[in-house]
Amino acid sequence: MIKNAKTILVVDDDEVFCQVMQRALVRRGFQVEVCSNITSAEHAAKDRHFKKAIVDLKIAQESGLALIRSLKTINPTIEIIMLTGYSSVSTAVEAIKLGALNYFCKPIDLDEILKAFTDTDLMTEEPAPISTPTLDRVEWEHIQKILQDHQGNVSAAARSLGMHRRTLQRKLQKRPVSQ
Repeated sequence: MIKNAKTILVVDDDEVFCQVMQRALVRRGFQVEVCSNITSAEHAAKDRHFKKAIVDLKIAQESGLALIRSLKTINPTIEIIMLTGYSSVSTAVEAIKLGALNYFCKPIDLDEILKAFTDTDLMTEEPAPISTPTLDRVEWEHIQKILQDHQGNVSAAARSLGMHRRTLQRKLQKRPVSQ
């Protein structure tokens, strides 16, 4: 098992994103391992002692939330940042509960990710901006929570929400509304 403070695991199914991230991290002195699925990421984590990991929320048809749990089981001291193209409060809360340091929406600057790894104490000192989410944003987050509660089953989530399945599918195809 190799132990190095500058090792980082990047898990995302977007090949271009991974290549860009890997080049940028290598330039900053990191030893980077890129995985495009959960199984290979778990094997890599067992073979090497990563200090940090950048994990996408959606990895092909799998959830990065499950990977957070696995990585923390393999190495309880690993620092994990979760990235996603479609953020919601419920998945952010779940990621933090599972052990992620932070949760960011793509696109994000690599310096922000690295700052989140090294300056975790600073994040609690900054006051959170006070803003009331729009009704559309609250609806989007509620739909995401219900969908997650039903393990991604759109029909079951639609029944729970009291709407037609097609209506729910149309709402899910739209991008999340801004804060």
